[in-house]
Amino acid sequence: MQAAERTSPAPTASMDQLQDLVAADMARVNDLILARVSDSPVPLITELASYIIHSGGKRLRPAMVIACAQLCGYKGDRHHTLAACVEFIHTATLLHDDVVDESTLRRGQPTANDVWNNQSSVLVGDFLFSRAFQLMVSDGAIPVLKLLSDTAATISEGEVKQLTTMYAPETSTETYLEVIRCKTAALFAAAAQIGAMVSNRPADEKTLYQFGEAFGIAFQLVDDALDYRADEAELGKRIGDDFREGKITLPVILAWQGATDSEQQFLSKCLSESYETTEAELQEVIAILNQYRTIEQTLGLATSYAESAQQLLEHFPMSNARAALEEALQFCVSRAY
Repeated sequence: MQAAERTSPAPTASMDQLQDLVAADMARVNDLILARVSDSPVPLITELASYIIHSGGKRLRPAMVIACAQLCGYKGDRHHTLAACVEFIHTATLLHDDVVDESTLRRGQPTANDVWNNQSSVLVGDFLFSRAFQLMVSDGAIPVLKLLSDTAATISEGEVKQLTTMYAPETSTETYLEVIRCKTAALFAAAAQIGAMVSNRPADEKTLYQFGEAFGIAFQLVDDALDYRADEAELGKRIGDDFREGKITLPVILAWQGATDSEQQFLSKCLSESYETTEAELQEVIAILNQYRTIEQTLGLATSYAESAQQLLEHFPMSNARAALEEALQFCVSRAY
C-alpha cells in the first residue's frame, strides 16, 4: 500500500459497542488474569504485575479474541483462557519495551521500571510470558499453542528489527511496515484468528487473521502519527518521545525521503544516538513533518489498512459482534490517543 493523505476526518467513533459486547466475558478474563498474578508466592511479582495490569489500557487484544469468537457464533468458554493468555503476552512486551526504550511514562502514569527498576520489570515480564504459556498448555489445543508461540517469537523478532532501525531515518517504508507487522499487528492477528479456531471454523481463520493484522497495522500507524500531534494529557506521554528515543517511524521516514540536504543533515544531527534534542529543535522537526504532510500521509495509510480490514469483516453476516468490531475499527483511525 502507498501512503496517501487522509482528505477528510474519519467519522466519530468510540469503543463503547465493543466494550458492551464483551463486558461479561471480559469480567471473567480479568478475574482469571488477576488470579494468575496473585497466586505467585513472590510478593514483588504480584505487586509489580498488578501495577501494570491495573494501569489502564483498552484491553483491546483480549477483547478482539472475545468479539471474534462471538462473530463466529462460539458458545463455550475456551476464549476466556486464551484472551487472558493474549493479554499476558501483551503486558509482558510492555514491561520489556519500557526498559528498552528507557520510558518513564505510560498511559499518563510512571512506568513499572521507573517505579521499581529495570531488572524487576524484565524479570516480571518473563514471569508473565511464562503464565501465558501455562495458559496455552492448559487449553490443550496444539494448533492454538503453535499460533501463539509463533506469535510470541514474531513479536520478539519485530522488537529486534526495530533496534536495527534506531537513529536511521533512511530506513525504508517497507522495513518500517515489516517492523510494525511483527511487533504490533501479529498479536492482533492471532487474537482475531483464535475466535475462528475455538469456534471450529477453519475456513474463517485466514480471513480473521488478515483482519486482525490490518487492524493492528492501522492501530500502530495512528500511534506513530499521534506521537507528533496528540494532546499530551490524552496520549499519556510527552509529544515527540519516539523521536527523542531515536525510534524511526513513518512520519520521519517520509519526511527524510522528501527533505532537502540541509533538512536531512538537521534530522541526522537530532537523531544522533548521543544527542539530546532540545524542545526548540523538536518543534523544528515537527515543522519539517508538517511541511511535507507526513503525519497526514501516515494517517492516510492507516485509513487504507482500516478499509482493508472492513472489507474482510464483510465476509461475515451483520451481527452485534460485527457492528462492534466495525466501530472499533473506526475508532482506531479517528482517535486522539
